[in-house]
Amino acid sequence: MSSAQTAALDPLTPEADGLPMPRRLLAAIAILGALALVVIDGAIANVALPSIALKLNAPPSQTVWIVTGYQLAVVMFLLPASALGERYGYRRVFASGVVLFTLASALCAFAPSMSGLVAARFIQGLGSAAVMPLGLALLRHTYPRRLLGSAIGWNALAVAISSAAGPGIGAAILAIADWRWLFAVNLPIGALVLLFAVNLPKAAGSAKSIDGVSVALNAGLFAAFVMGCDYLLSEPPLGVGLLILAALGMWALVRREMPLAAPMIPLDLLRGHSFRISIIASVCCFVAQMASFIALPFHLQHALGLSASATGLLMTPWPIAVMAAAPLSGRLSDRVPTAWLCAAGGVCMAIGLAACAALPLQSHLIFFVMFSGLTGLGFGFFQTPNNRNMLMTAPKERSGAAGGMQGMARLSGQTLGSVMMGTLFALLPTAVAPRLGLAISAVLALTAGVVSTLRGLPRTAPVSGPAAGAGDRPDEARKA
Repeated sequence: MSSAQTAALDPLTPEADGLPMPRRLLAAIAILGALALVVIDGAIANVALPSIALKLNAPPSQTVWIVTGYQLAVVMFLLPASALGERYGYRRVFASGVVLFTLASALCAFAPSMSGLVAARFIQGLGSAAVMPLGLALLRHTYPRRLLGSAIGWNALAVAISSAAGPGIGAAILAIADWRWLFAVNLPIGALVLLFAVNLPKAAGSAKSIDGVSVALNAGLFAAFVMGCDYLLSEPPLGVGLLILAALGMWALVRREMPLAAPMIPLDLLRGHSFRISIIASVCCFVAQMASFIALPFHLQHALGLSASATGLLMTPWPIAVMAAAPLSGRLSDRVPTAWLCAAGGVCMAIGLAACAALPLQSHLIFFVMFSGLTGLGFGFFQTPNNRNMLMTAPKERSGAAGGMQGMARLSGQTLGSVMMGTLFALLPTAVAPRLGLAISAVLALTAGVVSTLRGLPRTAPVSGPAAGAGDRPDEARKA
C-alpha cells in the first residue's frame, strides 16, 4: 500500500493534509486551550505580586522572581523543547508540557514559601516552553494547507484575548479568594485540555538524538542574555559581563551545531532567505511592541496628565484591534501574498505609533484612541501572515524548530524593547523618553514592514532541500 493510500485511511498520519472534522475541531480546542492556559497564567501572576508579597512576608525584590523565574525557564528551554518534539513526536512532548504545567500549578497553589513558589514557577515555565512552539507545529499537522492561515489567525486571536483578559481574571479571583486560587484554577483547565489532546495528530518523531552539551550551552547563553539585559542599567559591569558571556556561549553553540543536518538552533532554516527575513522582521516588530507598551502609560500619565484608570481604558483599543485583525489577516494570508500583508501591517503600526508620539493629543483624545487602534490593527495584520510564512518555509518535519524560533524571536524582541526603554528612561527626562521611545518604535515597525517585502517570492512552500523557502503555492515552488 502506498503512503498516499495509508494517509487516506489514517488521517492521523503526518502525510495527510490535516485532520477530518470533527477531530480537527477537537484538536484545535486542545491546542488553543493549552496556549490560552499558559498566556493567562502569566498575566494573572503579575497582578497578584503585591498580594503574594504580603501573604508570604517577602520583599518586592524577591517577589519579582515569580515572574522572572517563569520567563527564564521559557527562554532557556524553548529551543530544546522544540528539538524534543521533533525527536519524540509533537503530540507526546506537547501533552507532557501540559501535564508538567498543570502539576507545577498545584505546586504553586500549595507553595509554603517564596523560594518554593519561585521554584514551582520555574517548573511551570518548563511546561510552557513545550506548549508554545509545539502548538504551532501541531496546527500545521491539524489543518489542511488551504486553511492554515486561518488557523494561525485563530491562534493569534486566542493569545490576544488571553493577554487582554488575564489581568481582569486575576483581579476577579483576588476579589473573592486567596492568591493560591490563581494557580489552583489551572488544574481543571489542564485536565480538560489533556482530555481533548487525544485527538491531536500523531506526527512521528525523527531518529535524531539530543545533544546534552548543546542543551546546556543554549540554556546558559539565554539565561546570561536575559539577566545581562536586566542588570545592564542597575549594575553595568555585571550586565556587560553577562552579555559577553552570552555572546561567547552563542559562538560555542553555533560552532558545535553548524555541522548537524537538523541542529537544535535551526541554522538550517536560517539559511533560507524567506525564513531569515521573517525572523528579522518579527524581532523588529516585537521590539516596537514591547517598547511602546512600556512607553504609552508614561506618555499618557506624565505628558497628558491622565489617571491610571483612564490610561488603562485608552490602551484597550490596541488589543481589541489585534483581536479583530488576527482572524481576518489569517484568512487573507491564505489568498493574498503574505509579504504585502506584513508590509501593510508594519506601515499601519508605524503611522499609529508616530502619531501617538508627535501629535498634540491632550485636547483630542479621540485621535489617540484612533491611532492606538490603528497600531493594534497593524500589529495583527503583520504577525499572523509573518508567522504563517515562518511555519510554511520550514520542511514539515522541522515545524517544531520553526515554532521554537518564532518564540525566540518574540522573546528576544520583547527583551530588547524593555532594555531600550530602560535606557531611555535612564538617560532622558520622563517627559521626553516615552515620546522618543514611541518614535523609535515607529521606525522599527516600519522597518519590519519594509524588510518583509525582501522575501523575494511572495509566498512560500513547505519543501525540503534546496527549494525550501521558495513559495507556498505549488506553481511557485516548481518555478524555484
